[in-house]
Amino acid sequence: MDIMQIAIIGLVAALLVSIVKQYRPDIAMIITMGSGVLLFLMLLGNIKIIVSTVEVISQKANLDSIYLMTVLKVIGIAYIAEFGSQICKDTGEGTIASKIELGGKVLIMVLALPILKALMEAILKILS
Repeated sequence: MDIMQIAIIGLVAALLVSIVKQYRPDIAMIITMGSGVLLFLMLLGNIKIIVSTVEVISQKANLDSIYLMTVLKVIGIAYIAEFGSQICKDTGEGTIASKIELGGKVLIMVLALPILKALMEAILKILS
């Protein structure tokens, strides 16, 4: 799978949506959501490659896996929140999209708290 496949699927979906939207807006919305999900599923294999590569690099660098997993979770939350938000915006639900974005930000802050706490403890240890 490469960018050409992604672009072609996106263009075909956009063309279908623009044609169908005139007659059946409900079907157009389903095509929009379906194409978004299809494109996301096509990228899952590449996401797995990225995660495994980062894990190997962190093991070689002797990084604490808790920090790496937190960073990967944050990235995952950001991508999923953006994906969900864009789908809602495509269907005209900007208010719901903004709530998804807010939810993603809150979850990222919750995941970042242990790292922030460890950082503060390290700073306090250095200062005392």
